[in-house]
Amino acid sequence: MIIEKATTDDLESLTELFDLYRVFYDQESDIEGAREFLKGRLMNEESVIFLATEGSSPVGFVQLYPTFSSVSMMRSWVLNDLYVKEQFRGKGAGEKLLHKAIAFSVETDAKGIMLETGKENKNAQRLYEKIGFKRESNYFYYYAN
Repeated sequence: MIIEKATTDDLESLTELFDLYRVFYDQESDIEGAREFLKGRLMNEESVIFLATEGSSPVGFVQLYPTFSSVSMMRSWVLNDLYVKEQFRGKGAGEKLLHKAIAFSVETDAKGIMLETGKENKNAQRLYEKIGFKRESNYFYYYAN
């Protein structure tokens, strides 16, 4: 399995995976919308995406968005998306993608990586904790829209 930083040359493979990821989270399939969204992120350098492939098949991806901490005066990365095709789950792809994201965080001198996952997503929680992520218990998170 190969994991590399994605470019616009990988847009078709990423689009397929990103659409499957959104469908996994109960969104309607929208191939064209997925393509345009990813194209914008890549062309504007608004996120960093790592793509896992097995041979010529796209297997999964992880997408990181930059953020900054005023208190520590450092960059952090938000791991917003992690997805592995169902037939490749349990074979180490997710773990390899996470290790690549962590290595990238170190390479960019970031404070670290933050992520959130649903309370019901026990498989993801086990993987994150296996890799070394710690569940935050000192802060509340609020959202407004």
